[in-house]
Formats: sequence, C-alpha cells, structure tokens
Amino acid sequence: MKDHRYVDELTLEELEEVLRVRRRAERLKRMQGKAATLDPLRKQTPPPVQELPLTPPPAEAASGARYSALIEPGKSRRARRPIKWRWVWDQILLIIEILALLGLVFVVARMFTTVRGINEESRVIQSPPTPTLAPLIDVVVLPGGHTPPDAQRRSEPAPIPAHLQGLVAAITPLPAPTAGPEHPQRIVIPAINVDAPVVQGDDWESLKKGAGHHIGSANPGERGNVVISAHNDIYGEIFRDLYKLNVGDEIAVHTQTQVYRYVVEQTRIIEPTEVSVMAPTSTPVLTLITCYPYGIDTHRVVVIAGLKP
Repeated sequence: MKDHRYVDELTLEELEEVLRVRRRAERLKRMQGKAATLDPLRKQTPPPVQELPLTPPPAEAASGARYSALIEPGKSRRARRPIKWRWVWDQILLIIEILALLGLVFVVARMFTTVRGINEESRVIQSPPTPTLAPLIDVVVLPGGHTPPDAQRRSEPAPIPAHLQGLVAAITPLPAPTAGPEHPQRIVIPAINVDAPVVQGDDWESLKKGAGHHIGSANPGERGNVVISAHNDIYGEIFRDLYKLNVGDEIAVHTQTQVYRYVVEQTRIIEPTEVSVMAPTSTPVLTLITCYPYGIDTHRVVVIAGLKP
C-alpha cells in the first residue's frame, strides 16, 4: 500500500529510508544493464592480459633488486658469499701431505733401485776365487759391515772398547797369502738357497766378489775355525737369510779336491765388537758371519757348525 503523505509530513528517519531504497533500486538497474551488455562479449573475446607496469609500484620503489627481478628475471644479483678460510687451509694441508707422500715414495724407490744396481754389479764381478794364505790376525769389528772404508775415513773414528784397545796396537799389515788347493772356493747351503763363490779375504773389495774366507783362519776339514762372511743386503745378498738356519741344517764347503760338510750347532745374534767368535778352536768348526737386521745392520748373525764325520 502506497504512502500518500507529502514530504513535509515525513520524519527524518522515514526520509533517510526512502533515499536508501531509491539508491538501491538505481544500483540494481545499473548492474543489470552492464550484465546484459557484457554477457555476449564474454563468449567471444578472451579476458584482457594484465601487463606489468613500467614503473615500480610504490611499495617496491625502495627495493631495486626486487623490481629488477620483475623486469629481468635472469639478471638477479647474487649476494656475495664470504670466503671460508678454514676450508682453504684444509686444502693447503692436503696438498702438502700429498707432496710429502710422493717424496717418500720417490726416496724409497731410489733406495731400492740403488741396492738392486749394486747387487747386479756384484753378480757380474763375482768370479772364481784366488786362493791365498796368511796367519790369523786380531780384528776390532767383525767383517761383513755395510759401511765402505772411504765412508769410515770421512766420518769420525768409532770408539774402541777398552778391552780391545791392546789388540789395535798389535795389528800390522800382512803380505798377500799364497795360493793353496785346500782353500774354500764355494759354499752351498740348501736350506736358504745359497750357492756362492768363496774368495780369500773379507775386506770391502773382497766381499763384492762373493763370500769371504778370513785370511789366517783354518781351511775346510782342518782342526780349527773356518771363518766365512758375506753381506746380507748388498753385493748379491748372499747371506740375507742366514738367520733362518736351524740346528741340524747342512752346509757344504768346496775346495779344489774335496767337499766338506758341516752341521749347524747354534745361531747367535751378537754385537759387531764381539770378535771372540773368530778365535781359533781345537776342533773343526765353521763360523758364518753377516749383518743383522736387514738394511739396518746394527748387529751380526753368527752361525757355528761342526764338521760332519
């Protein structure tokens, strides 16, 4: 039912209500008109594409990095990373360790190459022995040492034990011994695969050619001490495995006329100054001497064998 009152007769609240109703009706008409206009266009044209603004938004104006990423995504700036000094130091230490290891391998390889070359030269120059004869003389150090005489002359003289100083003064050069058919010429030890020539003399030059028969010691088969020495780590390494001999192992010593067989009775490791093992004996004895341990040569291995009946 329509209200036929005049405007002057309406209250303020009623006027506001009428105005609100009129505005709502006008808004609905406008919306319906726009919907009718846009409805056929929605089926024919796609929605417009929103383009990026050419100027940065106000909220991003202060952040140049973010706006640059919107325009050129592939050229975003990276933050500078700090240098990890701990990692750098670890890499330097690793390189130093590798170089030290390579240097050690090189030194060891050169050492083995040198030893091998010396052994090859020794095998070439080892020749049949030249028998000689001379009386037994006193010695200060057992034969078979690793240090050549020229190196000993360049270094300081080794101290002489007090109980041996009297023997040093008595040592005098002896003439070269004459040849004899009963001198040892070859030594064979099957237990350690030794088959080597025996030369007269156990000095540095003599031991390059083979095992050395100490000048003045007894001949094989005679009553007395037959002293034979050889190197263990150079010049053929003839007595390298001498310490492996056991009691009962057989040793054959050849001369020009006969083969004498000895049986191992004991094996000892002694100091180089313990020269008493070279002393004459009242029974037929064979004494073999070499350095020990391999490559270090601070001691001597002594094998004592008795003549086999």
